[in-house]
Amino acid sequence: MSREQEMPKYQQIAADLRAAIVDGDYAPGARLPGENALMSEYGVARMTARQALAALISEGLAVSRKGSGVFVREFRQIVRDGVNRLASAKWGRGSSIWASETRNRSLKVDQMTINEVEPPAHVKSALDLSGDETVICRSRRYVLDGKPILLASSYLPSRIAHGTRMVERDTGSGGIYARLSEIGYEPVHFQEDLRARMPLLPEVDQLKLDPATPVVDIVRIAYTEDGQPVEVNEMTADSSAYIFRYRFNS
Repeated sequence: MSREQEMPKYQQIAADLRAAIVDGDYAPGARLPGENALMSEYGVARMTARQALAALISEGLAVSRKGSGVFVREFRQIVRDGVNRLASAKWGRGSSIWASETRNRSLKVDQMTINEVEPPAHVKSALDLSGDETVICRSRRYVLDGKPILLASSYLPSRIAHGTRMVERDTGSGGIYARLSEIGYEPVHFQEDLRARMPLLPEVDQLKLDPATPVVDIVRIAYTEDGQPVEVNEMTADSSAYIFRYRFNS
C-alpha cells in the first residue's frame, strides 16, 4: 500500500493545498477552495473537507474569516534564532536581541506594565530568592507588522533592578541584559524550555489567534558566570508566526 493510500483523505487534501500554497498557486491573502468545492473535487463528505481546511489553519498556513471563507495567511513568519540572538556581542554593543530578526520590519511593544510583586512560587525557586524578596515584573505584548506575536513577562530580583533603568519603560540600548552587565550581573548562560499547547481564551484575544492555532510557551532563565540566576522570562508565542531555529556544533 502506498503512503498516499495509507494517509487519511483529509490529510491528502491538506497536502495538495499545502503544496499549491508553497508553489504560489494560492498567493498570500488568496481564498482557498471552500468545503463545497473540496467535496465536489475529491468526492468526500463535508466533515472531511472541513478537517482538511482545519489542518492548514492549525499549521498557521491559513486563517478563517467568519462568513468569508479560509484564506492563505499573509503574515511573513519571523525566524527566531534561539542561540545567536542572545550573544553578548549583540546586546553588548547596544543592539536589541530582536534586531537581526526584524530588520526592515515594524516591531513595537504596544502594551507594557511594570510592577513590583511577590513572585510566583516557581519564579521564586528559579531565581533562588529567599524570605519575602520581591521581583520587578515587566509584562509586554510585541506586535510585528501590525500583528501581535508574543506575550512576555520578565521577572528580575528587586534588589538588583531597583534604581536602574530596568524599572523604566525604556531600558536603553542593549536592553535589560546590557543594564545587568553594567552593574556586575552580566548574563552569560541561558536555559530555554519550549512547550506547545492550545491557547487559553485570554491569549486568543491578546494574540488575535484563530482558536485552533497552538501557542508555544518559552521559559528562559539567565545566569551570571558564577551561576546566579538574574532573570526569568516567561513568553507565549503565536506558533504560526514563528520558525524556531537552533544552530550549534556537535
